[in-house]
Amino acid sequence: MDNAEETAAGGQPWSQVTPDAARRLLVAAVEAFAERGYHATTTRDIAGRAGMSPAALYIHYKTKEELLHRISRIGHDKALEILETAASAPGTAAERLDEAVRSFVRWHAAHHTTARVVQYELDALASEHRSEIVALRRQSDAAVRRILADGVAQGEFDVPDVPGTTLAVLSLCIDVARWFNVAGRRTPDEVGTLYADLVLRMVGSGPRPRA
Repeated sequence: MDNAEETAAGGQPWSQVTPDAARRLLVAAVEAFAERGYHATTTRDIAGRAGMSPAALYIHYKTKEELLHRISRIGHDKALEILETAASAPGTAAERLDEAVRSFVRWHAAHHTTARVVQYELDALASEHRSEIVALRRQSDAAVRRILADGVAQGEFDVPDVPGTTLAVLSLCIDVARWFNVAGRRTPDEVGTLYADLVLRMVGSGPRPRA
């Protein structure tokens, strides 16, 4: 894991978590869940990574699942914000889709460790928390579907199956968190641009000119 990615200072992505001890525990939980998986991680593992005792953890989080829920909620709120902002922006459908994919991919690459936990530990959540997160995912799906439907209506996109294409686009973007490596040859910005161009070709629109 890249420690700089999860550094609390600078506010990405945990600036809203207070106090500092709660934030440190959340960062430690992300590290542990990404490395070992949710079920193999113990509260002792998390507390140890944060430099605290297990008893200190329970002051801020009642259970390990509560930690996962907080991580998942923050991550999904951010994902929805990115996609809704792009979907509601002025411009053509192609411009909005380009921005949605570039921003969404860039976030998943820049915060790939967090994103892996957010996207791939959904089944570990308690049923009520899982339902809450699934509702957020549906809103994200709706934002992308709206852009695609607008593009079809305006003759910009050739997409016979908007729901299926929406799923394909989101799956493509999310998978970046699984393979992205900061030691690789592409930056998060470069991956975002690459994927935006691929998605625009997928929907029958040429890639946008780049400065």
